[in-house]
Parts: sequence; structure tokens; C-alpha cells
Amino acid sequence: MLLVIDIGNTHTVFGVMRDGAILKHWRMTSSLARTEDEIGLILRLYCQQGGIDFSAISGVCISSVVPDLTASHVRMSQKYLGKKALVIHSGLKMGMKVLYKDPGTVGADRLCNAVAGVRKMGSPLIVLDFGTATTFDCIDREGNYLGGVIAPGIETSIRALHMKAAKLPQVELRIPRGMVGRTTTESIQIGIIKGAIHTVNGLVADIQKELGEGTQVIATGGLAEVIARETDVITRVEPFLSLEGMALIYEMNRPDKQHDL
Repeated sequence: MLLVIDIGNTHTVFGVMRDGAILKHWRMTSSLARTEDEIGLILRLYCQQGGIDFSAISGVCISSVVPDLTASHVRMSQKYLGKKALVIHSGLKMGMKVLYKDPGTVGADRLCNAVAGVRKMGSPLIVLDFGTATTFDCIDREGNYLGGVIAPGIETSIRALHMKAAKLPQVELRIPRGMVGRTTTESIQIGIIKGAIHTVNGLVADIQKELGEGTQVIATGGLAEVIARETDVITRVEPFLSLEGMALIYEMNRPDKQHDL
């Protein structure tokens, strides 16, 4: 069994996988204050409650966009599982070329999404990830990772507006039915949520022109299902795309496997 750890700015997702399939997954808050001992004990408890034999985990793969949290999870892996974790970075085998001007600055989660997205749908492809940020990752017809677009996430925008404007409430994440708000809450929901939907439609259309005919769109992240119901540009929703990408990258870079998938 493979333990995959996806460390994001807001949440960290743990998944236990076998043969590319997710057996169990859990989510907890990403906290800089949490030690490797706390992480290890929490993970052991998760596995116990989920019927997973903690001692049977044979490998660990980490994707992190929070460098300060990477080290504590690496130490946890070594201390509690006796495994040296594979930490995702652009220099690993991925089955695709990374054509970003500075490959080392591409978020590991974006690379994982791209690898899994291409495996599922081929290329050219746009991978949409609705998280703390909304990212659009672009893979060309030859299967090369090009780069993409980073925009504020929907929930991030809601919180930021509330924090910066004293009289504006933090609103519930609800899709408004009309386009004219009759209350402050409705007005904010239209501005942020409908605005995000129009952003997705517009950016996808422009990117598809650049990537060429046949460009498909796969979406992941907490709000992917919600947004997909409001737009016809998303071809497919895969909630665990990054975890699946981590498993693929791990298999390509295992010490006992010297070939690409």
C-alpha cells in the first residue's frame, strides 16, 4: 500500500492507495504548529478507524505547496513508517516534459494533476483545480506541460472581501439564481461565484484557442462539482486527481523501477 500526502495551503489530504485505487482518504487542517509525532499519531488513528493496517504501508509520496510543512511530514514518514518519502518536484520522471520557464517553481500539486489528467483524458488538456487558488494547467497536443493561469480561489475571495470591507458579511457559498442581487449577501454571491463561473468560461475558451481543436477540460478540487453544474466547458470531474497523479509519479520513480510508465 502507498500513502500519499497532499499538503495544501488550507488542508492536507492523506490517501492510502493500492494498485492506483484509493482505499481510504482523510483531510485535516494544514497547521505549521503540528509536529511529526502529532501527524503520525493522527494518521495511525485514521488508519485504525478505516480498517487499514498501518504497518503494511510500503511507500510514502508527498506533494506539498507549503515548504515549512514538508519537513515534518518527511520526518513522520521516517519515524513512524520507517520509509523515506518521495517528495514530488519537477526533476522527477513524469512521462511529460515540463516547459515552464523555471520548472522548479511549478507547484507539485499542479504537476500531479497534469500527470493524472493526461493519463485519464489524453492531450491537449486543461486541468482546472478549485482550491485555495483556482488554477488552469495546460498540456499541449504532444503531452508537454506548458504552464497556465492562477486566479484567487472562490472561498479565498469570499474571506478576503469580508476581511477587507467592514460592512460586508462573509457569505455562504451558494449559487445565486439571478444576476441582480436584492440583498448584500446576494450581491456578493453573484459577484464572486457567478464571476468565477464567467472567468472559467472565458479563460477556458481563450486557452482552447491557443491549445487547439479538441482541447478537453478536467476539473478537480473541493468546488469542482459545484462549478461543473453551472458551466458546459468542463468535460469531466475527478475529485482525487492529485492523489492519483502522485501514485503515478511514485511508480515512475521507485528505486526498483527504472522505466517510465
